[in-house]
Amino acid sequence: MTRPPSLVRRHLLGAAALAWMAGPAVRAQGGTFPTRPLRLIAAGPAGATADLIARLVADPLARALGQSAIVEPKPGAAGALAVGDLVQAPHDGHTLLVGVSSLVSEIPHIVKLRLDMAKELRPLAELARGGLVLVGHPGLPARNLAELIAHVKARPGQVNVASYSPGTLSHVLGLLLNQAAGIDLQHVGYKGSTPALADVMGGHVPLMFDGIGTSLPLIRAGKLRAFAVSLPRRSPVLPDVPTFTELGYPSLEALSWMGLWCPPDVPAAAQARLRDAALAALQQPALRSRLQELGFEVGSPRSPDELAAGLKAEYERVGAVLRGIGFKAE
Repeated sequence: MTRPPSLVRRHLLGAAALAWMAGPAVRAQGGTFPTRPLRLIAAGPAGATADLIARLVADPLARALGQSAIVEPKPGAAGALAVGDLVQAPHDGHTLLVGVSSLVSEIPHIVKLRLDMAKELRPLAELARGGLVLVGHPGLPARNLAELIAHVKARPGQVNVASYSPGTLSHVLGLLLNQAAGIDLQHVGYKGSTPALADVMGGHVPLMFDGIGTSLPLIRAGKLRAFAVSLPRRSPVLPDVPTFTELGYPSLEALSWMGLWCPPDVPAAAQARLRDAALAALQQPALRSRLQELGFEVGSPRSPDELAAGLKAEYERVGAVLRGIGFKAE
């Protein structure tokens, strides 16, 4: 029996109302995501790496998705406050996190957290990647890594190496260099790159493992000497600096990456659209150029599952090294 037009209209309107009340998750699965502006939480203070990269990708991401994007820096508790903010927001794909891979691979070893980072975060896309560089005071008598190792061997327990925070990759690489080269560098932990680099340039601590991005302008200005990078191949911004692997120390190959993250239970359709938009944004020449200026390479197109597997492997590697020295989370 044919329904009267008025009943058909009421039925359609009722169905539409139910779909709307069902929430953004259902609408995302239906392909209309996003339905409102995106919120990008940057895990760190304003002006720090996460904030800078979030602002770089925000506009192209917004254009690709047809919505505006707001960047909100969130410092504190080694990134845990930013992750907590993400977890408390609706899990519909409209609130995202821009943060470094160490949130999952390192921070849980360093800080006692209420959140299980690996369970609360799903990597959607690797936005930028970078390694660490071993830098030293320009007055050191060593001109290359071989000379530096000989210098340290001649002074067991007398040469210090700084890290930007205990338990991080900056600390771990110093421990791995000790193991691989048979030397005895003494670790000095700082709270951030800035004070550590100031002491290296001032000659108070001769060496440091630091992010390429933060050390790059100081290396170029002659205020620091670069010995080797932890990347699998030479950095395009430091083409004359060899990798640890090519110098015979493959155990020091390591990189960290800045990613776009969401809660794992965000609808699959929304995750896929966000990832596609992020990967498309990374193809823009201006964005790629700006990342290189900051000392980063464009992130790899690895899938979320591949990124998660890499994070798990790095978490286990870092944990093994820190357990070897009896390191305890605070």
